[in-house]
Amino acid sequence: MDYQKIVRTVCLFRAQPSAADVEKLAGLAGRLENQGFEIQTQRLCSPDVEGVFRLDAEGDGGLFLSLGRRGPQEAADLLPRVLAAKNVAFNLDLTDTPVDETHVGILFEITQRNPAKTFNFTYTFAAPASSPFFPSASYERNGFAIGLQPTNLAAGCDSVQAWLERMQAVWEEIEAFLSSEAGYLGIDTSVAPLFEGDGSFLHFLGRLGIGFERAATSDVFLRITDFLKRPGVRKTGLCGLMFPCLEDFELARAYESGGFSLERNVFLSLHSGLGIDAYPIGVDEDPGRVLEVLRLVQGLSRKYQKPLSVRFVSDGQARIGDMAAFGNPYLKDVRIRPI
Repeated sequence: MDYQKIVRTVCLFRAQPSAADVEKLAGLAGRLENQGFEIQTQRLCSPDVEGVFRLDAEGDGGLFLSLGRRGPQEAADLLPRVLAAKNVAFNLDLTDTPVDETHVGILFEITQRNPAKTFNFTYTFAAPASSPFFPSASYERNGFAIGLQPTNLAAGCDSVQAWLERMQAVWEEIEAFLSSEAGYLGIDTSVAPLFEGDGSFLHFLGRLGIGFERAATSDVFLRITDFLKRPGVRKTGLCGLMFPCLEDFELARAYESGGFSLERNVFLSLHSGLGIDAYPIGVDEDPGRVLEVLRLVQGLSRKYQKPLSVRFVSDGQARIGDMAAFGNPYLKDVRIRPI
């Protein structure tokens, strides 16, 4: 086999999590490993605030935990504990809330007090429940979901269609040995790129001779996202094409050269339906500009009935024009541009 089968996340959803759930997660990961899958992360999402923080305190930070979807007041109240935690994420749901300066202020407070936690926070608009991808995940019912890193499945493929067919085969493989497991919610079929080479979506397009500009004004992304949502295996969550600016290292290079402006990101979100993800922001960025972006994304989510999110990340020091130093293995350091 000339490609890697990578599970980005095995995520358990629990109303009241316990140490036994951590063991269950490890067991599920082990079963996938026995099938030849590489497991990147294990995650747990729960609305039980005390339960989540208890598990975080007891663990070493390797388990990704999430409080899921929170309203504006809840987010403000929880923020001090999230900033002090080892590895707890949450999202601020602004689907039906008029966006104002107080919501922007939460992002800038995180940037000032513990900038690494900008990685654990996003704004969401109409986000579906039971996605295993953080920080957009939210609890709806008990169970577990799988999220892949399917860019690596494209290794050796000479067309988009060949890659999609390989993805389908892997989905069916997972479904075959997990669908009978109690609580199986399904697969979030989202394309989640990471790093460079085979992990980068832009690398795959380039290998096919499809430049990013050309791809952005073709129907290739629409064809991919239509396939991701096609009936077949049990699906859950976002099921779209992600453009995480700093996680796909070749996309990060495009950002630095001006080829992945916020405008292009928003435009491509209408292809894929997932929004602005891991996008760098300078500490001196105008909060009014962030407010404009949030209001735009909220309006587009409503107009096109799409789940969208906005996740800006900062190192707490880099201003516009500076080189960022995130200190995060999942994020590529770049020179910050104005949004």
